[in-house]
Amino acid sequence: MIKKVLFGLLVCIWSFAAQASGIEKLKNFIAATHSAQANFTQDVLDKSGKRIQSASGTMQFVRPGKFRWVYQKPYEQLIVGDGAKFWLHDVELNQVTVKKLDAALGSSPAALLSGSNEIERGFVLKDSGSQDELDWLQAVPRTQDTSFEKIRMAFNAQSELVIMELHDTFGNTTVLRFSKLQHNPQLSPQLFKFVPPKGADVLGE
Repeated sequence: MIKKVLFGLLVCIWSFAAQASGIEKLKNFIAATHSAQANFTQDVLDKSGKRIQSASGTMQFVRPGKFRWVYQKPYEQLIVGDGAKFWLHDVELNQVTVKKLDAALGSSPAALLSGSNEIERGFVLKDSGSQDELDWLQAVPRTQDTSFEKIRMAFNAQSELVIMELHDTFGNTTVLRFSKLQHNPQLSPQLFKFVPPKGADVLGE
């Protein structure tokens, strides 16, 4: 199931306008943010809301098109976007999957994370009101070449993204919770380069 949300890599949305709507916060973030990093936890829920999988790790990105997600628990997995290609390394299996970045992203959550400023070309945005002191935003892909029907994001009073929900076409929901967020850190270019380990099976392009 984790592999189904790999394109969900991603996306952290923060802004500095305390009274802004969710859409305004998103646009402010896209305009102001060049890089970010955070810790995350990930839970996958089935149609009934039962948790069927959990994971945790760290994420980093530099816009446009570069990102790194490290899954540390329950097993090691590395996802890297180098600006041209999307790499997935399953450490336990020593297997690498590679795709062209444009084909891997499409109208996906990762496009929100590392794409261009023209976010509304790929998504229909809608404010979803407030709940439990969080302001919610919904993003629906304009095309059907994605496994996600919609993405929901929640911002706290400090205008930081704290929750992201990915609703897939199978009725499952992946819930990402972010912590220890750093806005516009200096990140080494080496973080976004990937060379398949010796002896790894490489699948794809």
